[in-house]
Amino acid sequence: MTPSAPGTVILSPHFDDAALSLSGLIAQLPGPVTVVTVYGGEPAAHHPVSWWDSACGFSTAREAHRARRAEDARACELLGVGSVVLDHPDGPYGDGGELTGIDDFLAGLSSEALLLIPIATNQPDHEKVRDRALEVAAKLGRAVPSVYADLPYTGHLDEWGSAGADHALGRSHHYGLAYQDMTSRHDLRVEHDLTLTDDQWALKRAAVLCYGSQLAPLAADHGMLLARNGPLRAERVWAVGPLGKDPRSDGNGRNGRDPGKS
Repeated sequence: MTPSAPGTVILSPHFDDAALSLSGLIAQLPGPVTVVTVYGGEPAAHHPVSWWDSACGFSTAREAHRARRAEDARACELLGVGSVVLDHPDGPYGDGGELTGIDDFLAGLSSEALLLIPIATNQPDHEKVRDRALEVAAKLGRAVPSVYADLPYTGHLDEWGSAGADHALGRSHHYGLAYQDMTSRHDLRVEHDLTLTDDQWALKRAAVLCYGSQLAPLAADHGMLLARNGPLRAERVWAVGPLGKDPRSDGNGRNGRDPGKS
């Protein structure tokens, strides 16, 4: 299934990534907005529960999957977005195959749709989604997707949410490697730079709380995850273009889609 109108499509590697990374910005993106969860497939019955799902309190892999689908449905309803779930099982339950569901989805997507993909900070599954989407978009002759800062990973920089965020990403050997990889091959220009207001934060907090089964282990890995001044406080999207060329240009020296600054 593909969205009925161009709008915006967010590739979310896992069920919670779009909400963690973009809940504040979603209202400012061209609508309708559709979240496509790539690793959304049901695990095969023979798989034992993964260490992560066990830490979340689940007894079986399929129990975890059912709960995550229900959590995601509540979050998408709260954020007012459509939902598409591809059938690739999550990492511990997958067979290591190619993410062909991305190919099929993008092949049926309007060329006018804005496509957002993760920049892939410190998360191998996110990197696979990013690279597959870039490869398929190029084969289809689509505009290069924009990339969003996947949170909470990128948000641990002290400079996160400030004018120095990109400079800090360019220097960080821990949180900036994905940014440095992308900027070695592409020009990145800030398309949206949002530090959440209290009202935007309240909506984001409510959306993230929908994914309650994962909050305890996420907090163990990421500290004060839901603190008002924590890693989720700001959101960032970059337009992507050829090196040495403003990615917002249409090739004739004119700006095409004018993203502005949020």
